[in-house]
Amino acid sequence: MEKPMNTPIVKMEDIHKWYGKVYAVNGAHLSIYPGEVVGLVGDNGAGKSTLVKILSGLIRPNRGTIYFQDQKVEINSVREARELGIETVHQDQGVVGDRAVFQNIFLGREAYHQVGPFRFLDDKKMCSESEAITNKLGLHIATPEQEVRFCSGGERQGVAIARAMYFRAQVIILDEPTTALSPKGSRQVLQFIEQLKDEGVGTLFVTHNLREVHPVADRFVVMSHGKTVADMDKGDTSVEELEEILLA
Repeated sequence: MEKPMNTPIVKMEDIHKWYGKVYAVNGAHLSIYPGEVVGLVGDNGAGKSTLVKILSGLIRPNRGTIYFQDQKVEINSVREARELGIETVHQDQGVVGDRAVFQNIFLGREAYHQVGPFRFLDDKKMCSESEAITNKLGLHIATPEQEVRFCSGGERQGVAIARAMYFRAQVIILDEPTTALSPKGSRQVLQFIEQLKDEGVGTLFVTHNLREVHPVADRFVVMSHGKTVADMDKGDTSVEELEEILLA
């Protein structure tokens, strides 16, 4: 794949994370370019989740360097990751079922309007903005006031992705996004990923299922025993070759 830009949005170099004598990540590297879908693949225990937690600010590496837009950065919290433009959609979907779609999209970052010395939640603005971003994503929900518990699994993932898009994420990490979904829900999430690509967002699709990520990925990063063992453009490899690397 010809990279959309010469400079990656994110580059992680020689990342290490250990717990006592146990290495969770042992010299891994990863880069994500604008409008690129990177499939981060590997078996359970390969180090994928730890690398993602480091990038999303949940844990700090013991060693290694992270660059964002070619500038060296330290990501010490989820808030700092979000301020850079890195959002994570976890496999548990990160939505609250008994809250409305618009409340989930603005969760923790609610809009207010001022009346004299008082501040009130601006539900009208949040509903309007939520409807616009969900429509842009191709997520057709009857009303943004609908509680998320009435959405399908694919739609719930869409709400979490819409939240990341609205707050102008430059990189969206999707952690096993289709694990608990029906085939229809999985197809819907793959459609959302194509939309992210069109918007120029870099997407990291974390999965152990190569055949699921293969249709949408531009590049594959394979991890095993905490190491990056392959970093290959889609056109330079095949599912069968990647499976052989995983089995090695």
